[in-house]
Amino acid sequence: MKKARTRSGLFAVCVDNVDYPASLESRKLYEIVPDDEAAARGQLRVVDESGEDYLYPARYFRLVTLPPSLDRVLRRPRGHLAGGRRATRPSAIRPA
Repeated sequence: MKKARTRSGLFAVCVDNVDYPASLESRKLYEIVPDDEAAARGQLRVVDESGEDYLYPARYFRLVTLPPSLDRVLRRPRGHLAGGRRATRPSAIRPA
C-alpha cells in the first residue's frame, strides 16, 4: 500500500519540456518536493505526469507563489473536494 505523501505547498510551472515530452507538459503547474541535495545540483524533485516524484533540471521550471485560497485547495490530499461538497464551476472569471 502506498503511503500518503504530505503536500509540500511548493509549486512550479514547466517552461520547457523538450527532453521530457512524455513526463512533463509545458505551461502546466507541478508540485515540487523539497530536496536540498537536488537543488545543490541544479535540479528539482517534481511530481510529474506519472504521479511520482523525479528529478528534472531546475531550468525547466519557474517557481510560483499561489494565492492563499488556491494554495489551501492544492495542499489537500488528492481526491478530496472542498469541504465534502461537489465542485462547482466559477460563474465568472475576470482577466488578470
